[in-house]
Amino acid sequence: MSVFRQFCRNLFSGNATAELTLAQWNALRLQVPLMYIMLLTNSVILAATHYAVAPHALTLIVPAVLTILCTLRIFVWIRDGKRPVTVEKARRGLRMLVILGPLLAAGFTWWSLSLFPYGDQYQQSHVAFFMGITVIGCMFCLLRVRQAALAISAIVIIPFLLVFGLAGEPTLLAIAVNMLLVTATLTVILFGNYRDFAGLVASRTAITQKQAETQALLEENHRLAWLDSLTGVPNRRSFHQTLDTCLSEASAGGRSLALARLNLDAFKAINEVFGQMMGDQVLREIAQRLDRAKPARSFFARLDSDNFALIVTENTDAKSLERLGKRLCDIVSQPITLVQGTAHVTASIGFAASSTDATPETLFDHADYASWLAKRDMRGRWMIFSAIDAHDLRQIRRMEQMLHAADLDKEIYILLQPQFDVSIGQTTGFEVLARWRSPHLGEVSPADFIPMAERMGQIGRITQVVLRKAIEVSKDLPRGVRLSVNLSAHDIGSDSAVDAVIALMEAAPQPTRIDFEITETAVLRDLHQAKEAVSRLLNLGSRISLDDFGTGHSSLTHVQRLPLHRIKIDRSFVKEVTTDLTSRAIVKTVVDLCRNLGMSCVFEGIETQAQLDALVALGGSVMQGYFFGKPMSVELALAHAERNGVSSPSDALYRLDTAS
Repeated sequence: MSVFRQFCRNLFSGNATAELTLAQWNALRLQVPLMYIMLLTNSVILAATHYAVAPHALTLIVPAVLTILCTLRIFVWIRDGKRPVTVEKARRGLRMLVILGPLLAAGFTWWSLSLFPYGDQYQQSHVAFFMGITVIGCMFCLLRVRQAALAISAIVIIPFLLVFGLAGEPTLLAIAVNMLLVTATLTVILFGNYRDFAGLVASRTAITQKQAETQALLEENHRLAWLDSLTGVPNRRSFHQTLDTCLSEASAGGRSLALARLNLDAFKAINEVFGQMMGDQVLREIAQRLDRAKPARSFFARLDSDNFALIVTENTDAKSLERLGKRLCDIVSQPITLVQGTAHVTASIGFAASSTDATPETLFDHADYASWLAKRDMRGRWMIFSAIDAHDLRQIRRMEQMLHAADLDKEIYILLQPQFDVSIGQTTGFEVLARWRSPHLGEVSPADFIPMAERMGQIGRITQVVLRKAIEVSKDLPRGVRLSVNLSAHDIGSDSAVDAVIALMEAAPQPTRIDFEITETAVLRDLHQAKEAVSRLLNLGSRISLDDFGTGHSSLTHVQRLPLHRIKIDRSFVKEVTTDLTSRAIVKTVVDLCRNLGMSCVFEGIETQAQLDALVALGGSVMQGYFFGKPMSVELALAHAERNGVSSPSDALYRLDTAS
């Protein structure tokens, strides 16, 4: 029974794929109507030749019924052939063909064999010819549907062989044998043709699938090439191409466009507090907000990390840009709900409008500079690039060129500012300050060239020069006097930079005479990397100070997690310690904190006796500022260190004041 069921399943449904089913249907749309027309034509001719000898029921009524059925099938196939077909509809049509085909074949076989007893030998030969040529024609028309072809041939040939083989006439027997051989040959051809047809369809399907996969790969490559993988918005490459196109179109049309650079403020703190995955979620949320809020016919992209850009092609006047800047800043500053809590982010935005001679590079440079100014002076706000900014930027670019080509060993020199311990009445150390004297620019303020060197990636070179000079100076310092060298975020955020610092220190004759100061900004970049760097520096015998304490983020977290020896309290607290009770309370708290943690505390920016008295009353001891000495040359600092042995703080203050 299982063999029979499998035979029936193959006969009526088959295992054709969707592509093969559609191909069969398309091949039969023309062939099946032609097959029915052939059947009708041959039937009419056969009925006509037997009209005079056979009953009218066989020559008129039965052919009429068969004609009606065939005509209906012709109409159905022609109608369906003009309509779009689905796979399911094609399967139903083929299934109907496999069922109705054999039924009609049985009807035609019965009818033609019913006419066989009537007429002479010519008319009987016509019946044999009708059945043979009809079954051959049907098999050829149904080559693409082997189930129907096999069923029809079996229904016709088996009765044909029985009737003609048992008729007792050698000629009819020969016709039956010939018909069997022809049908067998056609069956072999049928299987081979069907196999080739199915293989061709499968090959074409495979090619189509391969083309689809190739197209999908091309689209994915395009997405990766032009879209940011994290946020889904256009990426830097797409931005630069669009900026080129938009600027060319604006210049050709005599119009102006504006470019906005958006940078998230203190985004590193988000990653540190909530983790990298939540930081990515914040970036996605910010990108989606800005993409939805961008003006019509503008272009928004993520450049890298927490940097975004917006190309504005309409309403580029100053007032419109101010309104847009306020709206974008407000959108970014809305709280973002995360699993661990709520994140608050702000953005600094710089706008630059194009001029008639603007290039993509200059326009981007102007917007980037405006963004940097907004971040430096008014975080969470926006700034529009102006003519004054253009002048300042030209000066900065010239400075950058000079710094890039500078002979730093000759042009960078150091000054030393004393750090005085009032509890023992002695200068215990000096902070090493970098200065740049350019042969083309003259003296350049460290407030200008240090941030510029950090942006340019040149700060590591400057650190190396400053550290080498500090090591040379340390050889001549009296015992107990130390030097503090500032390290940038780059210096402690890069393993190679830390290696370079350690190499210089290990080559020094007295490495323990050098201490290092790091800022909270440097720590914020990567607390884990900062901790590793600090630990390696501690192994050299150096001491570590946290500079500008109180001006950064999560200061107590850094004090807790970093192996620090000293905290330097920012001058902003010292400035108001004599007038502001809150500042006094904060200073007192920090002094007590340092005492409890076994750390020392240095106060920066002391300029008056009143400030000194207030800080001493609050428990402070180590002081630094103009009141104790301005930054001085190496020669003056060494002379000052030699005069350092005094007996009381007041005497020390007197001598320091006269020396400076």
